[in-house]
Amino acid sequence: MPFSAFSSAGAWTISIVLSIGVFLAPALWNGFAIIFFDSGGYVGRVLDLTLAPGRSLFYGLFLWAASLGWWTFWGPVLVQATATVWVIHRILRCHGLPSGPLATALHCGALGLLTGISWYTSQLMPDILVPLVTISLWLLAADGRNLSRLNRSGLIALCLLGLLSHMSCMALAMGLVAVLVCIRGVSQWWKWSWTISIFPPAAVVAASLLLMPFLHLVLVGQGGFTPGGPGFIFGRLVQDGIAQRWLAEHCPAPGIKLCEMQDRIPHTADEFLWRGDSPFHEIGGWEGGGDAEIRYLVRASIEAYPYDFIRTSLWATAEQMVMVATGDGLDEFHAAARGIFVDLNARTRTSLNAARQQRGQITQPLFDGLNVIHRPIAHLSMLGLLIIMGWGWYKKRYDLTALAFFVFLSLLGNAFICGALSNPHDRYQSRLTWIATLVCTMAISWHWQLRKLPASEHSKEYAPRSGREN
Repeated sequence: MPFSAFSSAGAWTISIVLSIGVFLAPALWNGFAIIFFDSGGYVGRVLDLTLAPGRSLFYGLFLWAASLGWWTFWGPVLVQATATVWVIHRILRCHGLPSGPLATALHCGALGLLTGISWYTSQLMPDILVPLVTISLWLLAADGRNLSRLNRSGLIALCLLGLLSHMSCMALAMGLVAVLVCIRGVSQWWKWSWTISIFPPAAVVAASLLLMPFLHLVLVGQGGFTPGGPGFIFGRLVQDGIAQRWLAEHCPAPGIKLCEMQDRIPHTADEFLWRGDSPFHEIGGWEGGGDAEIRYLVRASIEAYPYDFIRTSLWATAEQMVMVATGDGLDEFHAAARGIFVDLNARTRTSLNAARQQRGQITQPLFDGLNVIHRPIAHLSMLGLLIIMGWGWYKKRYDLTALAFFVFLSLLGNAFICGALSNPHDRYQSRLTWIATLVCTMAISWHWQLRKLPASEHSKEYAPRSGREN
């Protein structure tokens, strides 16, 4: 083998190790994968082989497989970090930007420093899969014809894992397919030399819609999707006061148990859904006993006050769009998750109890310091997407224009799904905003390339790479 091949292999090894190390930095510092309040729920789905609101059986199965049967939880976060490095490399390559060992490591390093990405790759939660699915859908549409069978299969598998791991991800993906249809229409209208394919991403999303209820039926004997939607929507109606208004104006009402408890309904969605003495739990809670009542109240409240619902939905979407702080909930609420993990085996119990997070060393002041950088970078990156749309169009770099448009709408769609259909939390948006920062670093990379070209080349339309990979 030529020396250059050894040199290239060595450079890639260093690049990948450093990039993965950046994305695992919080877990390495913690001494264990970062856990969230919900993390134990995903493990519990596999242990019980049951469905539960908002806790995907499929992400639990991923945790089980990647941890080698609960042997080590370094496995899942290593897979997540490696997949993140890979899709970043793929999107750089897709758009004809420097994508070698140094370029890939620089982009990963910048994201690790400037955004909260590492706190999601290091966490036993499906949150990191939402941005990875977003990028993967784009790659299947924009670069599917050039991908090798192995790379295309990897993107499809990653998409399916994310789509099956959280209903919000599935809802977002359905919207993004519609966005891709619009982009394709524009590209054909303006006769761009660069275009996209709709079938690959649409087929993956359609497959997930068929697979989830089928696999649930096979694995647990209960078809359907991951439950929990109406409860989250009603929680938002509680937070906005719409639910209380309906109860005050319509109670007593046949079959509505909350009429008798309306004076004890909390004022926030989190308190209503999760506080132990909430009336929600008295009518059946997450066990499903009050599902019929909750569904009725959601429908009745929206029908009674449609304009209030639209107004508060728009406000919640706008609020969610700018809530981008890193660390939401990571310094608290671990008791439930911790109990499930420590009962798995002695190895996990010892490692978890020794972790900094379990010893109270992951605190809000830590995230306050990080957010001095992360929050303004996220806001500036979202603004940067709008600038890139105009700049890319002016420079005839239509692929970057379309990518910025696609990512901006993915952020807006995520804000609507999580803010208006649930209730705003920093975690929901910060898990995704690093893609905006990635697109900005890609635009900067192209700008540096452009400076090296003769002025006569600046106005030429970008010609995408052609030819399939070996």
